[in-house]
Amino acid sequence: MSIRCLLRPLVLTTCVGLLSGCSAFFYQPTGPRRARLGEETSTTTSLRALPPAKDKIVAAVYKFRDLTGQYKQTETGTGFSTAVTQGTTNILLKALEESNWFVPIERENVSNLLNERKIVRSSVAQFKEGENLPPLLFAGIILEGGVVSYDANIITGGGGLQYFAAGGSSQYRQDRVTVYLRAVATKTGKILKTIYTSKTILSQTVNASLFRYVSFKRLLETEMGLTTTEPGQMAVTEAIEKAVEGLIIEGVRDGLWAAEDKQAGPMKQVLEAYDTEKTRLSETDVYGIRPEIDAPLLTIQPYAGLMRYYGDYARHTIKGVYGASVEVYVSSKFGLQANAATGTLASEGAFATRISSLEGNLICRPTPFQHWSSLLFVGAGMVSRAGSGPLVLQGERYWQAQGGVGIQYSSTGLIGFRSTIAYNQPFTDALDGSTAGTRNDYYLRGTLGLTLNIGSIYRPKRTPVTSRH
Repeated sequence: MSIRCLLRPLVLTTCVGLLSGCSAFFYQPTGPRRARLGEETSTTTSLRALPPAKDKIVAAVYKFRDLTGQYKQTETGTGFSTAVTQGTTNILLKALEESNWFVPIERENVSNLLNERKIVRSSVAQFKEGENLPPLLFAGIILEGGVVSYDANIITGGGGLQYFAAGGSSQYRQDRVTVYLRAVATKTGKILKTIYTSKTILSQTVNASLFRYVSFKRLLETEMGLTTTEPGQMAVTEAIEKAVEGLIIEGVRDGLWAAEDKQAGPMKQVLEAYDTEKTRLSETDVYGIRPEIDAPLLTIQPYAGLMRYYGDYARHTIKGVYGASVEVYVSSKFGLQANAATGTLASEGAFATRISSLEGNLICRPTPFQHWSSLLFVGAGMVSRAGSGPLVLQGERYWQAQGGVGIQYSSTGLIGFRSTIAYNQPFTDALDGSTAGTRNDYYLRGTLGLTLNIGSIYRPKRTPVTSRH
């Protein structure tokens, strides 16, 4: 029996085992499940952990509405289901109860309550003369507002790789829900405080597939995937809970209400943490990106790497390369780069020659204030055979165009790291000493090196939040 015949059952067994192992992960229930208590968000815990109030606030909520008018998007367009839950009043009342700072009273369906009290009053008057119902509580504040926006697809993206009908892909999407909450004094109608919160909703899909002929007339095809979406109701709940938490803290800071006297220390810590959060938030953009470092004004990079020749000879040999670049940035994202490199172009058994190039590039760093930043560069230069030194060009010189991508890590200090890959296209077919065919010679260059950062383009800053006690 051949080895190939032995391998076939082994491969099939392995595939079946992998699918069986994944079945538990992708398990889909086919029968009913028991009801359970609702899930809690991370903000629920912090809301419960607030120091207790000195005097609880009687609060009324008439209607906390979905003001977006947004309908749920589907693959075929927009459906008739709303994108935001219509039970936001219930969510707000639950958050007020969880905080233990408020005494929520019924106002959304107050007509039902009044009707029931009339029934009770008539029954009491008929059977128990002289007994009356206690008066209804009246609210010290009324809470108004609602879900004001639902922004779909604020960030979308993905990636994938497929080779010979085998590969995988990933896609993601971010939506955003925004909540406004305000407290109104019932005696004066004055708006005491307005809070604005938002929460992103992440959806992600991961797929893997294989489509291949394992033998003549035998086709192997497998596919699996996973899609996860944050529940919209949970996102709205967390945004509302965060609004209630912010209302309590800012109300304490402005003297509208207070914590218990013995809780002054813990409440002070809560206020300091809240002010720190707001200061960080003032430096964060709508996509959740916060500047981490100052962008360097001048960057010097010595590097080493590998270079691979593509030309008239069939064997494309990889050889070493070294060089250095200097960059001056005219803005936080764009700069000018001067680059010099020396390496060897070679085809095994055919030729080997050292070349030097001098290049000028326009360079872009899309995220200049982050520790990790991608790089894009494109430009033109001159290439020739290397002379006695790295910057000495010997023999005939040729113009070339180049472009590439890279990634850079910069700490808060002077030193960083960078890796790049560049495509270099000389405007000649004689770089390898042979002229044949219709295409010019070209080469790829991959580098890794240190970066020395000098000077700073300061990160964008806004007015910091100050406490008002």
